[in-house]
Amino acid sequence: MRLYVVAYPQLDNAADYERIQAWRRQHDRLYSMIDPHFTLVFMVDDHSREDFVAEIKQQLQGTKAFSFALQCCTINKDSFSENYFAFLVPDEGYSKLVRLHDKLYSGRLAHHHRLDIDYIPHIEIANGTDKQEIKRMVDEWNAQDFSIKGRVAAIDIISFEHGVLELLERVNLPG
Repeated sequence: MRLYVVAYPQLDNAADYERIQAWRRQHDRLYSMIDPHFTLVFMVDDHSREDFVAEIKQQLQGTKAFSFALQCCTINKDSFSENYFAFLVPDEGYSKLVRLHDKLYSGRLAHHHRLDIDYIPHIEIANGTDKQEIKRMVDEWNAQDFSIKGRVAAIDIISFEHGVLELLERVNLPG
């Protein structure tokens, strides 16, 4: 069982969502499998569904909904393959996402927390092995003055196996 935790952003402007999806449709291999999201917990495969859901819900206690603003696109090299990624990274909300990520990796998931890789909260819009092409995309986004605003108001606990995503539970955040 491959278990994850993601937050699907509620964007303030539908045109921003369409713009992100247009890029993902052309440049992101995961486009058809999952909507734009922030990954908060990466693959965990040593917990039962029930134990994982209970742990995440416990760690989410006291967490409130928060706003973010994506204002920068960055290039990132995958640590495990030859892939490069174009990430939309928040200015506003960055620290809240990092703190939430770290909180979810405390407790029973602490041994899964990758301390050798920086956690960069992001929404992926492109991936590929041609770093110059990914850099060109990043530069195209950053040549514009953009601010994509939204909120994180729910956290989804999911499984993702053999290209099939299953929602195990959605936790709505107060506020």
